[in-house]
Amino acid sequence: QQKGNKFLISNNIKLAIKLNLDGVYIPSFNKDKKHLSYSVKKNFIILGSAHNIYEMRTKELQGVNAIFLSSMFKKNKNYLGINRFKSLSLLSNKPLIALGGISTNNLKKLNLTDCIGFAGISFFEQKKGP
Repeated sequence: QQKGNKFLISNNIKLAIKLNLDGVYIPSFNKDKKHLSYSVKKNFIILGSAHNIYEMRTKELQGVNAIFLSSMFKKNKNYLGINRFKSLSLLSNKPLIALGGISTNNLKKLNLTDCIGFAGISFFEQKKGP
């Protein structure tokens, strides 16, 4: 494992602990809290995703270190936009990571929010073609 890189697994805390990974990601649909009774190493990371205040509260009760909040720009069923994202960010003391439709064209708009970072798939995909 390279220094600085973290290895997290999605939605399986028991396996993350068993494999001595750096942490786990809990999707928005996972509402389980039994992991709170598990013994984890000191710097074990728990990240979760949310799309609304109810899911944010659930992630807080699950003891996450930070919340992926979406969708910032992608106009899907979970679309928030900047204003709703900012409003929701005021309702949590957890660090928020912006997710959804982030591109080089709208990246600077993230400075209008209190997010600590952003994540995305299409942002990091290599463009194909000439």
